[in-house]
Amino acid sequence: MNKDVVDQWEKLNNRLSDLNILVDMAVEEGEESALQDFESELSSLQKEIKALEFKRMLGLPDDTRNALLTIHPGAGGTESQDWAQMLLRMYLRWIERRGFQSNILDSQSGDEAGIKSATIEVIGDYAYGYLKAEIGVHRLVRISPFDSNSRRHTSFASVFVYPEVDNEVEVVINPSDLKVDTYRASGAGGQHVNKTSSAVRITHIPTGLVVQCQSERSQHMNRANALKILMSRLYQMKQEEEREKIDKLEKSKKDIAWGSQIRSYIFHPYNMVKDHRTKVETSNTQAVMDGDLDEFIYQYLLTSE
Repeated sequence: MNKDVVDQWEKLNNRLSDLNILVDMAVEEGEESALQDFESELSSLQKEIKALEFKRMLGLPDDTRNALLTIHPGAGGTESQDWAQMLLRMYLRWIERRGFQSNILDSQSGDEAGIKSATIEVIGDYAYGYLKAEIGVHRLVRISPFDSNSRRHTSFASVFVYPEVDNEVEVVINPSDLKVDTYRASGAGGQHVNKTSSAVRITHIPTGLVVQCQSERSQHMNRANALKILMSRLYQMKQEEEREKIDKLEKSKKDIAWGSQIRSYIFHPYNMVKDHRTKVETSNTQAVMDGDLDEFIYQYLLTSE
């Protein structure tokens, strides 16, 4: 077991022993305030134990890495593009709640609303280990704000997560294998639209992988970020080949449509978010959309160990 995990466990065990002494003293002396302090400390300790349990379940080599999370809307135009943007906001809130850092490497605006795609760099210990639980199709059911007749619509978006490659990982890219295109960044208009060809699209010819980045005004920065995404995706492919799991990966990339979702978010005719893999559900849809995803992630990791 990882030495850091063992050290953390010993510290938590010592705190639990101290709490037992505290509650014994409080009971003997009848101090209600001390009992309240005990309840508060016990609640904090329980959260830390659960967080440590998370890390225990994340034992694969890539689990400790930063993550690259991509979101793509399914068919349905504005409806699904708006849903993709809602998911982007949800994950950014989750990242903030966990104390991680985020960097939007690429975001393509929808024609009327929402996004056509987005890629987020998530920086933090075990970011990939946590977020791999989110890989799959996410389904939304709601009264559409874009429908003048206020009808109920179902929308889909897919989420995929890659471990970010650091400089110590050997992934060799031959410059001659790359096709680099530059173009003008698109956006909502006004000053946010780049007037020069600073956006970068890189095609890795041997594999057919295509990555793009337009978040920075500098073509140099966009190229560097696009190469970072490409390195991570090539590393992922390399790992999959070594583990002979290419077929399994392809099966995980299901059609972004009905019947393939891992989780449903129901806003009408009732409020419910349900994970179809673990059966975890909650009626507090607002909390989930504000980034409260830990129970879904925890239960998935627990059942997939």
